[in-house]
Amino acid sequence: MHPRAHARGVPARTALPVLRGALLVIVVLSTWLGVPVQGPVDAAEPGPAVRVRVAQTRSERRSALVEPPRAGPRWSPAPGTTWQIQFTGELALDVDAEVFVLDLFDTTEADIATLHGRGRRVVCYFSAGSWEEWRPDAAEYPDDMLGRGLDGWPGERWVDIRQLDVLGPILSSRMDLAARKGCDGVDPDNIDGYTYSTGFPLTAKDQIAFDTFLAEAAHSRLLAVGLKNGLGQIGELAGLFDFAVNEQCFEYHECDLLKSFTSSGKAVFHIEYGQDPNVYCPETTAAGLSSIRKPPALGPEREPCPA
Repeated sequence: MHPRAHARGVPARTALPVLRGALLVIVVLSTWLGVPVQGPVDAAEPGPAVRVRVAQTRSERRSALVEPPRAGPRWSPAPGTTWQIQFTGELALDVDAEVFVLDLFDTTEADIATLHGRGRRVVCYFSAGSWEEWRPDAAEYPDDMLGRGLDGWPGERWVDIRQLDVLGPILSSRMDLAARKGCDGVDPDNIDGYTYSTGFPLTAKDQIAFDTFLAEAAHSRLLAVGLKNGLGQIGELAGLFDFAVNEQCFEYHECDLLKSFTSSGKAVFHIEYGQDPNVYCPETTAAGLSSIRKPPALGPEREPCPA
């Protein structure tokens, strides 16, 4: 239910007659008082704001619930920015890092405020291209949107990213939550599903459309947005994203592909899981990547490359 359509107990089907009556009263009073009405008043044709209030479909009601824009410029991290990523274990707020990548749902506003008070930035993680059964909005995903399970991740399934009329409002609500909590950016995961066996015939074009939607939705809320992996389309997407989050580019000999970010003054937050930092750090640091080694569980432990 759209709260503005039902404010003060006025149902949507009667909102227009009430509005037209109110406009007529304004015109009469303005004439009697000698105060001109600014702009044309046409009670027969409601304006855009009224049309939003009486939106009837589920997707229209959901998409109308957009957070007001935040003031100030959008944050953009530079190459070499230090960082931490943590999704499990007791949250370690004292890590010596400039940026913290944390779970959108599990991280509290108080924790984000604490980090901001220490001059840190916070990127909020959520999975955009998959459904996770434990998330508070899991029931909003219709059955026909859910595809095959992700290998090694129980309770997680690919989603049909082509259904943006339904999926878009769900993800927009997540970005609204990120903005309300004070996140500086978002890290939408699983945005390269077209390269996997998802249960849907996703194409590269479908993926570009979906990833473009994510970037534009984040920017409309003054949130920075990261490209998570997705190296196969980095040429088309690098200009839309503010930083990159990459897993194991050194192990898979892909780090050169990330030059399109670093050469444009954008940070690349890079993780290796099993490689020796003494081997990869000289190469990735020279390339401008912000490299750390983490256990796969992504707890508080962290081994950054030396500055």
